[in-house]
Amino acid sequence: MAMSWIELMGLTASIMTTVNSLPQILKIIKTESVDDISPTAIIILVIGLGLWTVYGILISNIPIIISSSVQFILEIIIFGLIINHRTR
Repeated sequence: MAMSWIELMGLTASIMTTVNSLPQILKIIKTESVDDISPTAIIILVIGLGLWTVYGILISNIPIIISSSVQFILEIIIFGLIINHRTR
């Protein structure tokens, strides 16, 4: 079955928002600096992504579950990098 333009748009949006954190993670690893990143913003985002993941599970929506849980993990990595670099 061919994918409709609406499904394609949703898939594209999901991929783009999911990989959004990768450049930040790579920058932190390369520069070893987290000075410009707000831990509060990351915590709020992690909570929101956790809620999106639970919501996706509750409504059995696989795209929401996958994209939100991957984003959740990536933001946890960023938060871990913040903690690691600020405690040095």
